[in-house]
Amino acid sequence: MRFFTTLAGYAAPIFLITSPILSYSDQAVSMHRARSSAGFSLDIPLIMLVASIFRVFYYPGAKFDTALLIQSFCNIFIQLILLKIALDHRPPPSSKGGDAALPFAGAQDGLWGFQRPYNFWQWRSPKPYWQFLLALFIGLTILELLLAPFDSIYPGYSALIGYIGLSVEATLPLPQLIANARLRSCKGFRFSVLASWLVGDAMKMFWFFTSTSEIPWAFKLCGIFQAVCDFMLGVQYLMYGDQQPTMKAQQMWPPAAAKPHLSPSPYNGRQTPTGRRTPVGEKTI
Repeated sequence: MRFFTTLAGYAAPIFLITSPILSYSDQAVSMHRARSSAGFSLDIPLIMLVASIFRVFYYPGAKFDTALLIQSFCNIFIQLILLKIALDHRPPPSSKGGDAALPFAGAQDGLWGFQRPYNFWQWRSPKPYWQFLLALFIGLTILELLLAPFDSIYPGYSALIGYIGLSVEATLPLPQLIANARLRSCKGFRFSVLASWLVGDAMKMFWFFTSTSEIPWAFKLCGIFQAVCDFMLGVQYLMYGDQQPTMKAQQMWPPAAAKPHLSPSPYNGRQTPTGRRTPVGEKTI
């Protein structure tokens, strides 16, 4: 047992640091080559960026293991790249699986019974995404500078942002779980990402509970929840595989003020053997 604990003490930090770049690089390359982010939930970059930024600001008060801090910076780096590629190659909503790139897109049809305020993280323009991330970073920086000198307040504030960040990170698999369930397909979600999550969960759990370095309970509790969700993702992958989505796509953002003669029609493509027309640029399967 002592041998495995020592091995995990060396292997787990290295794996945790490199896994975000290795796994998400494959996802980014796949979307860039396919010129489409269909099937990939935009909430994944949102969750990882918000969680990692909060974790960076959690470090001065918690002084947790340095490997977890380095992992946060690696996550921020690769998720910014992933978000840029996903936005550049986001499919039109009229194409098959196009709404899969819109997390919780079923809100408008009553599937979840709510709609995001101001279409949060479902904006058509890329600019608001970067503005939100910049505003979050600036806001946390100001709070850090204002509260750090107050010893009576800062520890509580630090613990709060730590639990917020890790709780957000624990929800990482949920958008993909929902997207897979709605489409009854895992197409577009890379197996390499799922494999890295599952292996990472196993190593994290062992390391969190055997490490001699400082690992706050916030990491442990949120890690357990995330491991359960990742296991459910694995079950979905076994059930649905890489088959084509079965849910009909919907027009999620009609241009309300667009003139009729300027509005692009999704039915200008070629006709399929069944008589339906596919949108322009969509391959007939």
